[in-house]
Amino acid sequence: MNPILMHPREQITEIISRIYHRGLTTTSGGNISIRDENGDVWVTPAAIDKGSLRSSDILCVHPDGSVAGPHKPSSELPFHLAIYQARPDLNAIVHAHPPALVSFSIVRDFPNTNVIPQARQVCGPIGYAKYELPGSQALGEKIADEFVKGFNALILENHGTVVGGTNLQDAFERFETFEFIARILINSRMIGIPNYLTEDQIHAFEAQYSDAIPHMDTVDYPSDERELRTDICRIIRRACDQGLMISTYGTVSTRWRGEDFLITPRNFSRWDIEPSDVVQIRDGKCEPGKTPSRSIHIHQEIYRRNPAVKAIIFTQAPYSMAFGVTGQSFDNRTIPESWILLQDVPLLPFGAHFAGQERISQSLRSDHPVLIIQNDSILVTGNSLLHAFDRLEVAEFSARSLIHSVPLGIMKPIDEFQIEELRKKFLPD
Repeated sequence: MNPILMHPREQITEIISRIYHRGLTTTSGGNISIRDENGDVWVTPAAIDKGSLRSSDILCVHPDGSVAGPHKPSSELPFHLAIYQARPDLNAIVHAHPPALVSFSIVRDFPNTNVIPQARQVCGPIGYAKYELPGSQALGEKIADEFVKGFNALILENHGTVVGGTNLQDAFERFETFEFIARILINSRMIGIPNYLTEDQIHAFEAQYSDAIPHMDTVDYPSDERELRTDICRIIRRACDQGLMISTYGTVSTRWRGEDFLITPRNFSRWDIEPSDVVQIRDGKCEPGKTPSRSIHIHQEIYRRNPAVKAIIFTQAPYSMAFGVTGQSFDNRTIPESWILLQDVPLLPFGAHFAGQERISQSLRSDHPVLIIQNDSILVTGNSLLHAFDRLEVAEFSARSLIHSVPLGIMKPIDEFQIEELRKKFLPD
């Protein structure tokens, strides 16, 4: 989504559709607004199905208070207007009742986003607004008071969340990341105790990536290369649709020829990456005019050391990351498919991804095609993009089953004799 080229109506309907179809709001719940350069506020209507909202349903509230459009504006419009008045730097607001953040709101707590470095950067410090009657002036004042303090993301007591952004893309990324972290923390507490990062660790993470990669002088786009670009975008969109990747995190690459490969760009919403945005890496050089993912050197080293690897996915799936956040062993001897596709899944310490690229590439083997890096990511490899994505799905399904089994009893894994049978039948030398 390019907010510069889209009318506020179109931006709002695109984002509310993403939120609804990802299960982050209900038919009647939540509201979005944008303040444009004229001071008009475009807002979702009251009592209109969020699952089928059209751009023609969006209302325009003028600075004089008059409303243009076919419906009544959201009942929560007062707090949107209060936030805009309090924070001239914000031009978009997302409010909804996503399940994980509501869970925090009803126990009157808020997520500690220091669990993953990018989350802290995207969400910033978290504010907390005490309960007031929905739609009331008092609620607007309570929320605006928190935004005045500099918070861009709030938990609303017994209500949900509200986030602001410089534009709607910025607000959506903050909203999506906030709920994502809440889900990880809830999953984590089912199996252990979350490990939180210190400010020093977060700063070290941000400082560890190098931009030093030369650019090629000329670039060619043969048909096989263009096909791989389309494949990457298709896989990324599937990952976003399924909640396996979010706007602010997730890297996909695929080997092209020899050690040349294609990789996703830096600072692009994963929802919106197009084939033309994908970055070609050839002979150790980058396609001119583009900036590849910050993890490019890890991808280079993996492809160099592991000729059988044809595709790599780094992401932060919410169930798998519960194991990365707690340090609990990811025992995927759950069902035959899980063990066959994943085998043993090592857990590497936080910092492994910038303590020398070889640490990760050496840990990947034919019997270790998937790694989890603590407080960072799950890394999945495959002999094709689809193979890697299948492994990612299976890893997340296995992690979900393990977490959901906790209230039911003690997990009883497939035994060593059964594992050996699977190895002989499905993984011959």
